[in-house]
Amino acid sequence: MPSSKPLMTASSGPIPDSVESALRTLETESGGINALATALRGPLGATFAKAVDLIRNAKGRVIVTGLGKSGHMGRKIAATLASTGTPAFFVHAAEAGHGDLGMITTDDVIMALSWSGEQPEMKNLVNYSARFAIPMIAVTSNAASSLGQAADLVIELPKAREACPHNLAPTTSTLMQAAIGDALAIALLEGRGFTALEFAHFHPGGKLGAMLKFVRDYMRTGAEIPVKPLGTKMSEAVVEMSAKGLGCVCIVNEANEVAGIITDGDLRRHMRPDLLTASVDEIMTKQPKTVPPSMLATEMIEVLNTSKITTLVATEAGKVVGIVHLHDLLRAGVA
Repeated sequence: MPSSKPLMTASSGPIPDSVESALRTLETESGGINALATALRGPLGATFAKAVDLIRNAKGRVIVTGLGKSGHMGRKIAATLASTGTPAFFVHAAEAGHGDLGMITTDDVIMALSWSGEQPEMKNLVNYSARFAIPMIAVTSNAASSLGQAADLVIELPKAREACPHNLAPTTSTLMQAAIGDALAIALLEGRGFTALEFAHFHPGGKLGAMLKFVRDYMRTGAEIPVKPLGTKMSEAVVEMSAKGLGCVCIVNEANEVAGIITDGDLRRHMRPDLLTASVDEIMTKQPKTVPPSMLATEMIEVLNTSKITTLVATEAGKVVGIVHLHDLLRAGVA
């Protein structure tokens, strides 16, 4: 129930009613998550482990099914499983009896979500599971329900109060369903040693896709690389730096191996009357940060942030093969 004494903020007086409502919702829902964690530390943990093993050893896919809000959560769980290396898709429980049962094979595992476990629309799918000996995992709050009794394994979610003040609208319950789905997906991911490179195969688009590309996908190569050999006068190096527009110039030895780099910052630090007649050898930063073309963009961003620099030289066997600038990464949506 709402408190009779209004909550106060640190700077603006009483908290608005809408914010108090939001806080009550989050507090109630966090109680459901805490109850789920407690259950997993107890008897539910053994069932959860069996469910992970059943899915991991299946030759086919995970068929996630449900109705209403449970169905919406089921779609999300299927998407999370599929994107983390466990083949899965969603079949609507009501549509299953109108031909969609044909999507399910005897090599699959069914994961059926139903808070009450008593939806009549689930009957056709339950019968199909039994007829063809397709393993079924029920995710429900009632192991004694029709769905729970028909399933091979029951992940029984603890009964928790909905955030709705009438204890009716699915809120805490759907959050717990999503959470147990995430827990299954991550346990399966970790169990099979699913790598970031494998993750990249399933996420070629959006910012995730951009982050899971490689240095070679973003580096400038060939004539776009600002480069000058050791012994070059600074006047020539500054011209090269300006022409390529990256605010730096790579300095290489006779074998095209990186010897140093000169940046805008180096020019400011060495500003003096004879700067343009000096040799790049005197001005360059030796042993600059380099990365291989095969490095993931996520790792490259970490190197830039940790080193507090905006440019990285890409090398193979010590030889300069490309250059990456932070501005290029920003334009690509990586940084």
